[in-house]
Amino acid sequence: MEATDIQNPNPSPRILLPSSPPPLWPTIDGPLGLSEEESVSYARRFYKFGFALLPLLWAVNCFYFWPALRHSRSFPRIHHYVLRSAVGFAVFTALLSSWALTFGIGGERLFGHVWDELLMYNLADRIGLTGWS
Repeated sequence: MEATDIQNPNPSPRILLPSSPPPLWPTIDGPLGLSEEESVSYARRFYKFGFALLPLLWAVNCFYFWPALRHSRSFPRIHHYVLRSAVGFAVFTALLSSWALTFGIGGERLFGHVWDELLMYNLADRIGLTGWS
């Protein structure tokens, strides 16, 4: 008896989980949104303008083109820009949060006597921009 003649008496069937079908539209608007060609143009613009100190556009890009971000094989030309926008927004959020927490929690204990020079309201008062002194 050969090894190929022996069959498993209890073969386990392969379980296939239902997957969501790929989207037909690259935007969250569905058929009311942009075509795929227009979407590539808008995704590229949002991505590039995000570097002009407008990282909120990266978040808008991720939100608006969520189907293209979620299903990378359906819209590969758009997915490239939206994925990079998501990474850029995550990095920006991490940097901004760490900066805010450093100043908020550390304060004068962390920066010492330089703290008074770093505060904006003290700087505005020294220059004379407050108008109430």
